[in-house]
Amino acid sequence: MKKVLFLAVAAVSFSLTSCDSKKEDAAEAQGTEIKEAGEAKADAMEEKADAVRDSANKVGEAVGDSADAKDPK
Repeated sequence: MKKVLFLAVAAVSFSLTSCDSKKEDAAEAQGTEIKEAGEAKADAMEEKADAVRDSANKVGEAVGDSADAKDPK
């Protein structure tokens, strides 16, 4: 009888420890939101960096083309 009671208590305790509490779920959701917001911010910054890089390349090409046009042929 003691074994059955022990096994029943052990089974109940294991089943309760495997369940997440609402507080834990909320903390995990908040962590996920923070990570997603960080990723979105990083993506936006990468897009801005690409735009700056593209703009600089265009200006550099224009200056180079202008210099080439001034070369005597």
